[in-house]
Amino acid sequence: MRPRERRETGEHDLFRSRLDQIIDLNHALVKLSRAIDWRFLEGRLGSVYTDGPGSPPLPTRLMAGLAILKHMHDLSDEVLCDRWIENPYFQFFCGEEFFQHRLVFDRSSLTRWRQRMGEEKLVALLRESLAVATRTAAMRPKDLARVIIDTTVQPKAVMFPTDAKLINRAREIMVRLAKRHGVVLRQSYTRVGKIALIKHQRYAHAHQFKRANKALRKLRTYLGRVIRDIGRRIAGNDALQEIFAKPMSLARRVRDQDRRQRGPKVYSLHAPEVECIGKGKAHRPYEFGVKVSIATPLHRCKGGQFVAHVAALPGNPYDGHTLAARSRSIFG
Repeated sequence: MRPRERRETGEHDLFRSRLDQIIDLNHALVKLSRAIDWRFLEGRLGSVYTDGPGSPPLPTRLMAGLAILKHMHDLSDEVLCDRWIENPYFQFFCGEEFFQHRLVFDRSSLTRWRQRMGEEKLVALLRESLAVATRTAAMRPKDLARVIIDTTVQPKAVMFPTDAKLINRAREIMVRLAKRHGVVLRQSYTRVGKIALIKHQRYAHAHQFKRANKALRKLRTYLGRVIRDIGRRIAGNDALQEIFAKPMSLARRVRDQDRRQRGPKVYSLHAPEVECIGKGKAHRPYEFGVKVSIATPLHRCKGGQFVAHVAALPGNPYDGHTLAARSRSIFG
């Protein structure tokens, strides 16, 4: 179903005061909420929904407003939920007419909404921010005549990858998936796998690398045994083979990859798209995430600095090879 969009009703409640009667209407968030064209965002972002059966999704203004507030104040999803409950300006910005004492959404709704929208739809938020800047005279159109295009790394919330941790994690995921679908394994290696991981970490910390490598080989052996056992159990069952196809492929890549190998590697099992990127930073030689391209005006605008264009660059391409495509996206 399509979301039930919010509209200003002007209704009054005998026991509750309207937000516009208890807040400062000259506050920056109030002015920004009235400058944004919410109808434009509803049309662009609401196009991903279809008129089918089911519970209606959350209003577009609520979710788009939360996304804007999250990036304006650099908040995590958990902190954003806490701030939304206690801040009437946040609630007014998201379209509420009366103060809400409980969340009208779940924290996981933010993640699901971002995944549903995707990069292409969320560009509408960037376009509307530039349109608001132009309408409020914070930026002039000629400020975008010359821009600076650069790349950086958008880090992912992943554990620092080591071979031992990845191999043990892959075994745990395969065992958990087998238990969930009723696949009985000969042995799960839960106890001995944990002991081998602890030994590897202690030996590596003590610079006893021969013993550490021996523990690592044990972990790799345990993972290989689990993979082969599952493969034998699900042979001939097309439904289970389809379920286990992607996890087993990732587990095999983790088992077979080497620390010194060239080419793509798995750095995170829940986010296999993560890459190891070095940007020459002294305080952070290597970062784990995805390369992104950002374009900003050459000179600072009257209302501050604005982002004219942003795009993800999976595969860690060479910066010079992406310049022409990014220029066409900005200038047409």
